Amino acid sequence: MAGKKRLSELSERLSEPSERLGGHSERLSEVGASVTESGLNLPGADTVLVCASGDLADGGDGIRFDFERDDKIVPAFAIRHGGRVYAYLNRCAHIAMELDWKPGKFFDAEGEYLICSTHGALYAPESGACRGGPCRGAALSRLNVLEAGGKVYIRKG
Repeated sequence: MAGKKRLSELSERLSEPSERLGGHSERLSEVGASVTESGLNLPGADTVLVCASGDLADGGDGIRFDFERDDKIVPAFAIRHGGRVYAYLNRCAHIAMELDWKPGKFFDAEGEYLICSTHGALYAPESGACRGGPCRGAALSRLNVLEAGGKVYIRKG
């Protein structure tokens, strides 16, 4: 209990995390915690481990995983783009089909857009918004990602 209180106090005092962490960032990383602009992030019961951070290369293959939503297990995926990790349900917004043409192949040839292998709908990796093709203004269903301690987690709910 005292540990949680101490972490809470630390989080409140960190208005500029990158400048004020000092030697604590390594200790936070060891427990899978990170400090962001919005405060302290701790993986816990409300998170699901997806993969190691190093498993996702910028613009490269994604990681497929199952995710529980509305009491159903649905396919999902995580990718890295522009140095950040993003995750979505693996379902085209045009027609409910999985996007990847081979397991983990979500990007177009240039690694710029996510592409539906069935109808060619293009989505922005950073938002899931439709950028071309038959999806016309629709978007992928985004999942809440936490990258901490060299691992990628998805927050439930």
